[in-house]
Amino acid sequence: MTNRHGEWVWFELLTPDPDAAQRFYTDVIGWTARPSGMPGIDYRLLSAAHGEVAGLMQQPDGMGAGPSWLGYLGVDDVDDSVKAIEQAGGAAHMPATTMPGVGRMAMLADPQGVPFYVMRGESDEASTAFREPGEESVGHAVWCELSAPDPDKALAFYRGAFGWGQEGGMPMGELGEYRFVQAGDVRFGAVMGVAPGSAPGWLFYFHIPDIDAAANRVRDGGGAIVQEPMEIPGGDYALVARDPHGAGFGLVGSRR
Repeated sequence: MTNRHGEWVWFELLTPDPDAAQRFYTDVIGWTARPSGMPGIDYRLLSAAHGEVAGLMQQPDGMGAGPSWLGYLGVDDVDDSVKAIEQAGGAAHMPATTMPGVGRMAMLADPQGVPFYVMRGESDEASTAFREPGEESVGHAVWCELSAPDPDKALAFYRGAFGWGQEGGMPMGELGEYRFVQAGDVRFGAVMGVAPGSAPGWLFYFHIPDIDAAANRVRDGGGAIVQEPMEIPGGDYALVARDPHGAGFGLVGSRR
């Protein structure tokens, strides 16, 4: 994997009903799904027209958190990253593990308890699960948003662990500033405070062609709109939703 240290390289949905989740997301986002072929595990690969985006699997028994989306950050060395993140106040939830044909990975949490993965893939090709908005980004993740109890602490942690930069932002009232973050020269998301009634965590937004049509498909598929489409800089619209099992996600697209 040739992605730079600190770039988003994969996304993964943990759900109690993979079949129902597959039907929902293929309808809402337009993904196609296929088995990964990994022995002994029902792991499905979700793809857009221009490449693979995410994985889908059964939520493990006894998992404390509910159904959720998780993100993978590419790193130069998984073991070194785990050690550095633990020293910075983070925690390891799954030790560094190598999956033949896939790569080496570990599941961690930042010092405020927000989970994420680090990964070094075996492939010589760069991941395109995250793409900057454009003609070939439909179906891909295009924005990654962190809600943190202490945004300053979160920014300091991720800057140290992954070399992220922070430049610019927008006022969010009681939530403080919505601060843009970037890996290298790619602005990929923002860090903000936790809204009342919400929980800390990462929220991933996927690009769709028509925001209102997608919102209707969310409702028709048994999901719920948490935040109705609102205009964002650049003229597109964004919404926040929950799938039928409660996993949160976002959509970004134009209004036609």
